[in-house]
Amino acid sequence: MNVIINIIKQNAAGFFAGAVTTMEVALLGTIIGSCIGLLIGVVKTIPIKKTDGFVKRVVFKIINTVLTVYIEIFRGTPMIIQAVIIFYGAAQLFGIHMDFLFAGIFIVSINTGAYMSEIVRGGINSIDNGQFEAAHAIGMSHGQTMFNIILPQTIRNILPATSNEFVINIKDTAVLNVIGLSELFFKTKGIYGKNYLYYQTAIIACAIYFILTFATTRILRLLERKFRGSESYAVVSSQKKSQDDMNTENTKES
Repeated sequence: MNVIINIIKQNAAGFFAGAVTTMEVALLGTIIGSCIGLLIGVVKTIPIKKTDGFVKRVVFKIINTVLTVYIEIFRGTPMIIQAVIIFYGAAQLFGIHMDFLFAGIFIVSINTGAYMSEIVRGGINSIDNGQFEAAHAIGMSHGQTMFNIILPQTIRNILPATSNEFVINIKDTAVLNVIGLSELFFKTKGIYGKNYLYYQTAIIACAIYFILTFATTRILRLLERKFRGSESYAVVSSQKKSQDDMNTENTKES
């Protein structure tokens, strides 16, 4: 135990800097990836009718094919391989030398976007078709229906899955050490590379990861409850209506 305490005292700044970078990449990557997934999920649910023009049908067919290929590739390959190909491939093939932090956020974002697109698509498909039909019946376009009726419900429904994706990203940032990003695991490797106390240093990193994910999970659950609203809404509304009716009757009698 004393060894672990000494490691923490001597390397607290390194552990803290790594944890901050880990959270920064995970948070921004999840936010950007969720936006990508939301956009793709909406595009993939746009209905294509036989009455639509030939050009429109061809364009949407190409777009859907490209998006499907993107989703399948990034869902079907490890993030560590994606990081190597994107970071080193961009430098060797196109002469693009990305900043480590930018590269980390970019890789996590496009990886998260592939997963979130399927989550969003599932959330949209879970909404009752009657709501689409009712909106179209009163003259709303598909875009108006999506942004005014469907997406608000979808976002609320997919919050648990989005929170889970954020927690996964906190842990998965560890693979970005392969491109030299100074996240928590990269800092941990540097520390036990100097002190040769491998498992003791790893225990500290494990504890930090646990604290980050545990705290994040609890905070996100509070947000989910807030978005769900009160479970006794109907009862409260009914009681309020009854009280209003009684007040109205008393006013008339007066």
